[in-house]
Amino acid sequence: MTWWVYLLRCSDGTLYCGIALDVVARLKVHEEGKGAKYTRGRGPLELVYREACTSKPAALQRERAIKRLPRARKAALAGLR
Repeated sequence: MTWWVYLLRCSDGTLYCGIALDVVARLKVHEEGKGAKYTRGRGPLELVYREACTSKPAALQRERAIKRLPRARKAALAGLR
């Protein structure tokens, strides 16, 4: 089973990092206001990056690593300026 680490760009310009089995379905949950509290009220959301991982522990580890990056490095990872 493939787990995904993803980055969303919120309408206020901030980036949100999370993990999911189905990124498209998870994005829909975020957009409906039922996802993470952080993304509520920050829509519309844009999927700007996703990375496949072989397991949930690997995805959690990668998510942690990405969350620790400075914003500029996260933006570069997603191909943003």
